[in-house]
Amino acid sequence: MSLKPRSSPSDASCEHIPTLCVSRVPIFNHLPSEALAVVADKAVMRTYERGQFIHRAGDPSDKLFIVHKGKIKVYRLSDSGKEQLVRILIPGDFAGEMALFSSTDHDAYAEAMQSSEICAIYRADVRELLLQYPDISLHVLAELARRLGTSEKQTTAIATASINARLAQYLADLVEQENSFNFNLPMSRRHLASFLGTTPETVSRRLGEFEEAGWILQTGQRKITILDLDGLLLVE
Repeated sequence: MSLKPRSSPSDASCEHIPTLCVSRVPIFNHLPSEALAVVADKAVMRTYERGQFIHRAGDPSDKLFIVHKGKIKVYRLSDSGKEQLVRILIPGDFAGEMALFSSTDHDAYAEAMQSSEICAIYRADVRELLLQYPDISLHVLAELARRLGTSEKQTTAIATASINARLAQYLADLVEQENSFNFNLPMSRRHLASFLGTTPETVSRRLGEFEEAGWILQTGQRKITILDLDGLLLVE
């Protein structure tokens, strides 16, 4: 399915959507407003409803896509059909960066978890931008290095650490990301279980055990308060 063209120029508020979209992204947000306008001019917007795919595994990877609104889950399927969550994208996140370097196919699925607005920039246009604004390349490399580190950490944890240790480290990482001991889990327990390589029942049971130990306090399904971070980090 082809991308929809950007909103009509007659709608003044919609004209600014691509600029707002690209200005949130770490690889572009350092650019001056004039350069952001150039980047935004190359972006095309599309709305995806819940359950629609931005891409499937095996589809050609020919564009960088940025989440403007909504939430996108990126996941792989095992030979048995089991879903392994890679990450969840929220407004300001992007994916498809490998398309900038070579012609390749996607190895994962990207599916809208709710009604989402995506702006996409095709490979040829991004390469033109890289030549025009070389600093973008440095920010792309920095983001790739960060993601590689996160991916290696996740793979190592699933292979070697217990589910208790994986879940405890995940909560500790959220403390650092949110800069707070109080936060909402950014995903459902089902998706968290997929991300950690376990089952939703196990996640719920382990969270209950952490609460009984006095390390955390749960409020509802998502709200977590860390009461004893040091104790949490000692979980084996």
